[in-house]
Amino acid sequence: MSDQARSAGESAPRQRRELLYSGRVQGVGFRYTTRQIAERYQVEGYVQNLSDGSVRLVAEGETSELDRFLSAVGLELERFIANIQTRISQATGGFEQFSIRR
Repeated sequence: MSDQARSAGESAPRQRRELLYSGRVQGVGFRYTTRQIAERYQVEGYVQNLSDGSVRLVAEGETSELDRFLSAVGLELERFIANIQTRISQATGGFEQFSIRR
């Protein structure tokens, strides 16, 4: 879709992706690095440590932008990740930025 079509009121499809990362993903700067990467992309959501030692990442944005963002996260942090579970759904529009949740 061209930029002109988007400016005429049409927008690219938006998705919500919920990922659960396991491995050595806490205590290694995973959340901080993920937030820094998110600043380079048009995505909103959060990253959060869970009590079981895993990390949850929830992101919304245009499908292609999410693909690029999550690819960058994977490339930067792959040495810490043992497994990734992914769930895809419709975007809710409930986020204004990308943040770290405690």
